[in-house]
Amino acid sequence: MVSNQVLVARLAVGLLTLGFALSGCSHFRSHQPASTESAAPATVSRSPASGAPAEPEVTATEAAANAAGTRTVVEPAPAPDTSLLKPGAPMHYTVKRGDTLWGIATMYLKDPWLWPEVWIINPQIPNPHLIYPGDTLALAFGADGRPQIRVEQAGAARLEPRLRSTALDNAIPTIPYSVIAAFLSRPSVMSSEQISHAPYVLAFRDRHEVAGSGNEVYVRNLSAGENARFAVVHVATPLRDPDDGKVVGYEGIYTATALVQRPGDPAKALLIDPARETLRGDRLLSTDASETPINFALHAPAAPVHGRIIDVVGGIELVGQYQVVVINRGKRHGLEAGNVLAVDQAGDVVHDLYRGGRNIGSTIGTAFAPKVRLPDERSGTLLVFKVFDRLSYGLIVGASNTIHVADVVRNP
Repeated sequence: MVSNQVLVARLAVGLLTLGFALSGCSHFRSHQPASTESAAPATVSRSPASGAPAEPEVTATEAAANAAGTRTVVEPAPAPDTSLLKPGAPMHYTVKRGDTLWGIATMYLKDPWLWPEVWIINPQIPNPHLIYPGDTLALAFGADGRPQIRVEQAGAARLEPRLRSTALDNAIPTIPYSVIAAFLSRPSVMSSEQISHAPYVLAFRDRHEVAGSGNEVYVRNLSAGENARFAVVHVATPLRDPDDGKVVGYEGIYTATALVQRPGDPAKALLIDPARETLRGDRLLSTDASETPINFALHAPAAPVHGRIIDVVGGIELVGQYQVVVINRGKRHGLEAGNVLAVDQAGDVVHDLYRGGRNIGSTIGTAFAPKVRLPDERSGTLLVFKVFDRLSYGLIVGASNTIHVADVVRNP
């Protein structure tokens, strides 16, 4: 049996142990965070009230902007502006031999002369203003929704020749070069002063009345060395400005090229490269090969232009596409090569026989009826390609109706 002293000792140790345990639990509670039940109200207080819309999640940038008193507003992208584009304009197009800038612009735009408005220059491509066969064009829309056309991929024609000796393709011309070549490289309009001082054909060898290829001619007032070349030009009818009736020039019709064989007065020359017969009195003019551009920047005139067609090259009356005309506006009026003009059919003047609600022609006669001028109507588009002081040559690049001498040309 265990003695009473041992029982008392064991009871004291147990009470001491229980006291330490109770003290530790009390200390642990004083440093322990609130229980789940007591933390729940705090969690609820951070949640939105019942039935209220949830706050949208924001990015760090938006939160910083809101903290600064501003809010970031994301504007929707503008809708593509297709007002300039022709329906069915291709998204991609590969330039081919025989293409012209005007033809490509016509394929993309309702008004081809607005090409500079959509053409985007790529500075990483050599000669970014020019378009070459093999180039791939791409249609896109800018940040403002406006259409943009640019070279998506350059063709092989833009590469510099290194080991190959064959010529590369040239940039495509603005308009068909074959149509205007003679007007670019040969004298076509002459002034009275030019006609007075120009050398002229005096006679033909072997008593010919007219001369052609391979014929020899004698020329007066020609100061040139052997093998010098001159354009032989026939002086056609004078060109008059309908505004004031003054002669603004004379149309010069190219007939042949004269190759000087023997200098002197008269000099002897051989006719080569003929276009038509050469007559006595035809003038010789020097050719200026530097004035032969084939690429023009399409644009409207900088100043208002209002003129008329005063002549059609070739002597025909009705004008169609790719025919050359002369207009009574030139450098002094602000025109330059590449200007695009609208052609309006001049409105007819008619007698008003029905004034007052009755046919007055039956009472006073048609000749005495009041006259009314009808409005001008759009009939085509003209591209200026060679400019003189008071007149210019233009190519009809589009014709929706017949065009005549005296039709109006104006800003498009």
